[in-house]
Amino acid sequence: MNLWGPAMFIGVLVMIFSGYPVAFSLAGTALIFAGLASIFGQFDLALLGALPQRTFGTMSNQVLLAVPFFIFMGTVLEKSKLAEQLLETIGVLFGRFRGGLAVGVIFVGALLAAATGVVGASVTAMGLISLPVMLRNGYDEKLSLGVISAAGTLGQIIPPSIVLIVLGDQMGVPVGNLFRTALVPGLILTGGYAAYVAILAFFNKEVAPALPEHMRSTGMELAKQVVLSLLPPLILIVVVLGSIFVGIATPTEAGALGAVGAMLLAMANRSLTMSALRSTMEDTSRLTIMVVFLLIGSTTFALVFRGLEGDLWIESALTGIPGGALGFLIVVNLVVFVLGFFIDFFEIAFIIVPLIVPPAVFLGVDLVWLGIVFAVNIQTSFLTPPFGFSLFYLRGVTPPEIPTISMYKGVIPFIVIQLIVLAGVIRVTVPESRFGTFEHCFISGPNAGTCGSLEINQDGSVVYSTETGTSLEGTMSPDPPPFGITEGSFSVSLSGFSVELARVFQMTESFSWKDGGWVSSVSTLSRR
Repeated sequence: MNLWGPAMFIGVLVMIFSGYPVAFSLAGTALIFAGLASIFGQFDLALLGALPQRTFGTMSNQVLLAVPFFIFMGTVLEKSKLAEQLLETIGVLFGRFRGGLAVGVIFVGALLAAATGVVGASVTAMGLISLPVMLRNGYDEKLSLGVISAAGTLGQIIPPSIVLIVLGDQMGVPVGNLFRTALVPGLILTGGYAAYVAILAFFNKEVAPALPEHMRSTGMELAKQVVLSLLPPLILIVVVLGSIFVGIATPTEAGALGAVGAMLLAMANRSLTMSALRSTMEDTSRLTIMVVFLLIGSTTFALVFRGLEGDLWIESALTGIPGGALGFLIVVNLVVFVLGFFIDFFEIAFIIVPLIVPPAVFLGVDLVWLGIVFAVNIQTSFLTPPFGFSLFYLRGVTPPEIPTISMYKGVIPFIVIQLIVLAGVIRVTVPESRFGTFEHCFISGPNAGTCGSLEINQDGSVVYSTETGTSLEGTMSPDPPPFGITEGSFSVSLSGFSVELARVFQMTESFSWKDGGWVSSVSTLSRR
């Protein structure tokens, strides 16, 4: 086995965990290993000639152009105080009920996630605005911290998530498909959080009391708050996501629409100051430049890593995991979950995801659902003590007298909800196995009416057993068959003497994998 690929992978992890900037760790490790391997005749330096073209391709990537647009949209809403007004309005709207303020924070978290797509912005805004109000009105400290941390992480999964845009680019799947698919898990998580808070408040009125009478708005005053603070950003979100879902606009075009719409809302609210606009542009530029440099570094790393056959090493290691696609998903999720403690999502997306896609395709895993699995996994990792990024963001805006352990205890119920949803998404992602024993009946040809069982094995062998138990072994063509693609086919041929038929039984048949099952023109095949 070529050891240059594994050595390079270990080398880049050492560089990253030593604290060196990730983008330069990726590119630097790639160039060092390219030089060393070329000395030993294991790498052709001519491959680096493709790097300028790949870099130009990165800079002209239309999909990634959506990233600065959505960041700009969300940051404008935050800097112009529209997000703050949204939090206050929903707090008043739900606060009259026990647990209503916490449920309001969860729904605001979902709306901010749909408006910003950035976890740090959502957690920081809600921590600064909602936490003092919740504590002042007698909410349990641990519940308040848990609700804000969990609601803030919804930006990872609810469209137009920056996470999903980057995943779509790196996995080669349409971002619109990821947005549509992510909507259901995102709403389930939001509903799960709200249901937990409502049930807790119902059985224990001390942890989440209703707001006092003097803090509640009613009648025309409440209607005015809703119309001015809630409806405008809600309409903006619906227009942006709706244009993507119905196919009117691409994610990039919708992002540009959202950026302009956010500025118009801020102008209408008379809160679009020059300082807010300058700060928004600085934040957007800083994050976009980071993403671009990371992508250039990861492109250099991927080019050299493939030149050293590291991609083949990763593919053979992951496709050989016991349990097939399910085993692959479990191992990959554990790796991504642990890495989420130490490095940001962008590093995971640019380093790990491109290496995982080929084995996933080989095992027949749906890449759109795999992207959703990654998004929910990273969201869970960001929420999990002691290294969750969401917890770090919240710690930075909470009063020093609040102990960190309260934050850790508060997020545990929400982590459980996350894990339940993650398990469900993984189950949906596991493809129907192409292997196993199938009920087989001929519907035409000389064997019409004859039934038996066909055993398809991963090693490329086929065993056909007649109804009375006569077993005949056959071979596949091609060998090994291309089971790893969404639509594939193989042929089987076998012959042997069948006692019950009192003749030589021959079978030559072609099967195609379609819509999650094997089909043939001369027989039926159903899983036993």
